Formats: sequence, structure tokens, C-alpha cells
Amino acid sequence: MRAILTTIGKDKTGIIAGVSSYLAQNDINIVDVSQTIMDGYFTMMMMVDVDDDAADFEKLTQELDALGTKLGVDINIRNQEMYDAMHQL
Repeated sequence: MRAILTTIGKDKTGIIAGVSSYLAQNDINIVDVSQTIMDGYFTMMMMVDVDDDAADFEKLTQELDALGTKLGVDINIRNQEMYDAMHQL
């Protein structure tokens, strides 16, 4: 399944490395990525390929939350279908 991962927080060294290393270690492919720094705050949006297992997705969500705490940023991941449904009439 495709998922959208967002990362937001005060800019500092290692955010991209931390997130992308975690994804690589868990065999999650980055399909697309956009990142910028706005007034000292780092923002990144990634589209990733994730295993379809719902239990694994819940574990992934928890692990990314813990990683965000470690890196000092907020990391959220949502199924892409949720975003698609929000924009359909």
C-alpha cells in the first residue's frame, strides 16, 4: 500500500538520515519526497510503499512516533487512500 509520511520540527542535522535509515532498515521504499526548511522549521513529505498488513502498519506508526521523539520532530504516517477519499466528491 502507498502511504504518506510527514515530518515536521525544528531543523537540525540528522532528520533526513534518521527517517530514511529507519525506512531502509524496514524495507520501506521511498517513492517520492519533498522537503524544505521554513523559518528554521524542517518539513518533509514522503510517499512510501508499505506492507499491507494492518497490524504491521500499527506497529510502524508506533515506531515512527518513537523515532520522532528521539529526533525531536513529529512524524505521522497515513494510508494514501485516506487522502484520496478526502478529495473525491
